[in-house]
Amino acid sequence: MRSFFILTDLEGPAGVDSFTQTRPGDGYPERIEEAKKLLAREVNACIEGIRLVYPDSRIDVWDGHGPGGLLAEDLVGGNYLREGQPYKRLEGYDALLFVGQHAMAGTYNAPLNHTYSSKTVAYYRLNGVLIGEFAARALIAGRQGVPTIFLSGDDKAALEACLFVPEIETAVVKRGLGIEAAEHLDGAEACHLIRESAAEAVRRLDEIRPFTGIAGPYTLEIGYLAPQSKDRQGEGIEWINDRTVRISRGDVRDLPL
Repeated sequence: MRSFFILTDLEGPAGVDSFTQTRPGDGYPERIEEAKKLLAREVNACIEGIRLVYPDSRIDVWDGHGPGGLLAEDLVGGNYLREGQPYKRLEGYDALLFVGQHAMAGTYNAPLNHTYSSKTVAYYRLNGVLIGEFAARALIAGRQGVPTIFLSGDDKAALEACLFVPEIETAVVKRGLGIEAAEHLDGAEACHLIRESAAEAVRRLDEIRPFTGIAGPYTLEIGYLAPQSKDRQGEGIEWINDRTVRISRGDVRDLPL
């Protein structure tokens, strides 16, 4: 039986282009609940696409949005995961798929672009390479022998994915026009595209190699937008200045990625 892991985020679905739809602290809970429904619809389309090819596959879905971006009761045909970082334990899975992905911090005209934190982080650089959440997690999967075969989200996120995994299948559901601006596909059209593209991704499973292009040992440099208190301390941690820290580890899974 085939097994697939879907990693989700709330910034990438069609219809989402404002931080008021993704950040609870901004004070618009009704907008966040609406965005969660948009994400669930696209996740379910991805599940349907997988099952077009492998009807009996095991499909686990991790809610990867920090404050929560997906409701278990909205999933159809997939197992909801929330706690911890299960993408760091992908042994036994055939592939990783991303749904609702955004581009890395600083990407020009990429809607809701950020890297792990939309309020505090300026950039992540791993062994000298600027990375976002996609590359970090695709590398973690790749180092476990698991290929990343699919991404849905905005056009800039899709370009970023192709930079690291050229063979990847993508479904572009909106075109970024700014940090909080985009042209969106109609919801039904977005779901149709995701369904068909996810099906093609799993059909091409054996053609897409795991991403292993950044080799250890690893040094992760995190740049912050404002001065930090330097609470993060310990072996392999070096503060370059009050806005920049470097963390060195032998295993990529031991980094805060």
